[in-house]
Amino acid sequence: MPDDSPIRVAVIGSGPAGFYAAGHLLKDSAGRVEVDMLERLPTPWGLVRSGVAPDHPKIKSVSRVYEKTAEHPRFRFFGNVCFGEDISREDLLAHYHAIVYATGSAIDRPLGIPGEELPGSHAATDFVGWYNGHPDQADLEVDLLSAERALVIGNGNVALDLGRMLVLNSSELATTDTADHALEVLARSRVREVVIVGRRGPAQAAFTNPELRELGELSEADVVVDPSELERGLAVPDPSLKDNAIARQNVEILRRYSERAVAGKPRRIAMRFLLSPVRLIPDEAGRVGAVELVRNELVPDEKGTLRARPTAARETIDAGLVFRAIGYRGLPLPGVPFDERQGVIPNDGGRVTDPSTGVTRPGEYVVGWIKRGPTGVIGTNKRDAQQTVDAILADLAERRNGSGGELSPDSPDAASVERLLIARKPDLVPYDGWLEIDRHERVHGERQGRPRVKLTRIDEMLRIAAAESPDPEE
Repeated sequence: MPDDSPIRVAVIGSGPAGFYAAGHLLKDSAGRVEVDMLERLPTPWGLVRSGVAPDHPKIKSVSRVYEKTAEHPRFRFFGNVCFGEDISREDLLAHYHAIVYATGSAIDRPLGIPGEELPGSHAATDFVGWYNGHPDQADLEVDLLSAERALVIGNGNVALDLGRMLVLNSSELATTDTADHALEVLARSRVREVVIVGRRGPAQAAFTNPELRELGELSEADVVVDPSELERGLAVPDPSLKDNAIARQNVEILRRYSERAVAGKPRRIAMRFLLSPVRLIPDEAGRVGAVELVRNELVPDEKGTLRARPTAARETIDAGLVFRAIGYRGLPLPGVPFDERQGVIPNDGGRVTDPSTGVTRPGEYVVGWIKRGPTGVIGTNKRDAQQTVDAILADLAERRNGSGGELSPDSPDAASVERLLIARKPDLVPYDGWLEIDRHERVHGERQGRPRVKLTRIDEMLRIAAAESPDPEE
């Protein structure tokens, strides 16, 4: 292969991990790499668009970094193209020198307890997608008009996001990009109490300090922490606290909440610890009516890490809604190795490996949550992507030098893959199409004093992207 011919890389997925990988490839390759990004939805940005809480607009501003990558002359975006349906792994290997899988962790981890399937029991992924206007969850039915208490199971930032969204008043939500269908329901919500439950103690919670502190600033809700339960959760010393400043600060924030007088606000968030759900109990209508929980104690394992061990004590909390926020996992991709237990693509530093042999699969790489699991914040993906890009460029250099095998995709030119994609998916959305969607949403949002009014239907997005209706006044 001529040394001056471009190296072409396909990135599957347009969330932070995918865009960081694309940015590193374009920056670090000395002008030799061209990147095509394929995305299942007509819209990019992944969880920045559909996962970050609407009342956290500053976090969403990270998309400006991705916009710079998208404007690069050696970058192309193909939206509304589904890997495994519209185009296969084999198709991509015939057109690209490398594939980078950046599909994230799309589904929640189930509780695995009786009653989990009852109406009123929801995955955090579904509820977050619903209020953020993700097309997959646009038709989700969340009964906020009957339940007065909601139980959120989990002790991470997603649990805090859910709790906060359930107690914000309509005027606070009205200035956000919360989906219109969710704004309407949330404005009429009868939920007055949210109980956030963790199986371990306050020192082991995965909250970050700003998000936990933010709860205490809510205008409509008191934060309640039982002092005796807090101290019971801290009774067994955790040796890891010595090196964990975030956890130590979390404990101090929770202790301040436990000492604070209740202000009598119309809603409240109760933080509970050392509890695990064992079953969801239906009400007379067959919906979730209560949750039975077992009380835990903390015991060190062989490495000294504190684990939750159930005791004989049980507790039942009435709740008409239950949200599970205990983690995410990836989905397998057709033709790509997958670790079912971990919910990730098996890899060695970003190089996809065969699960049975551990041998790397040439030309296939992975970044983000589908690489390492759902850990870290948005910025974590930047470092993670750099590791994978370093591996890609090192492997490509070896192969160009003849020591790692030849690079020989059948049709590595940009025009041939575009013809294939258009033939398979005539209504694919290029980056200019996304800009039409973006402009439409922003114009409608500006009229209402909001960042944007999101389109939530694929067919409507495609119509706008194709500029069939270029006038946002319609």
